[in-house]
Amino acid sequence: MLLALGVIVSMAADKAATDIPAKNVYGFTVKDWQDKDVPLEKYQGKVLLIVNTATKCGFTPQYKQLEELYRKYKDKGFEVLDFPCNQFGNQAPGTAEEIHTFCTGNFNVTFPQFAKIEVNGENAAPLYQFLTGGTTFKGFDKDNKLAPVLDNMLSKKDPDYAKRADIKWNFTKFLIGKDGKIVQRFEPTAKMESVDAAVGELLKQNESKTPTP
Repeated sequence: MLLALGVIVSMAADKAATDIPAKNVYGFTVKDWQDKDVPLEKYQGKVLLIVNTATKCGFTPQYKQLEELYRKYKDKGFEVLDFPCNQFGNQAPGTAEEIHTFCTGNFNVTFPQFAKIEVNGENAAPLYQFLTGGTTFKGFDKDNKLAPVLDNMLSKKDPDYAKRADIKWNFTKFLIGKDGKIVQRFEPTAKMESVDAAVGELLKQNESKTPTP
């Protein structure tokens, strides 16, 4: 009886431990495009832009802009982390290796790329459960020609979609500070100039906080 009670208590403690929400992204380990484990703590102290991507999407040309952003700021402590996802219109077909080959061949991508994942639903990657759990949907930029297309499509499936924090489409972006915490969420329609400005400002803020020897 005591042994059984001990097992139950132990199981409850284990469940409680796993139910504790992460405080930052550094507690997660992900797979890269070669299926190797990558603990995100390796990026500790850097500004990150985490993006769910697709290779056959209307937003796919953003790969070029993301690479330009990466090259602009990488020497200042900035990383783009690319997570392909096939949940939106099956627009990320193929293996992780095929996706990597496509991105390097068409957009000269050099930023870190990872294995395909799910970002919504019961099989959503733990990292994305954390990201969506700590943010809200920001609305689509009405100046983007794809905004009404997305709004119409999503509204037909769920009239209240805007009230939910789940990922709406490919190329949703999360800006992460050097402490590993979420700073800002950008929907796919957000202007890349706005993303650039936010990254630059965050890096600038961090520079001002660095003590002079």
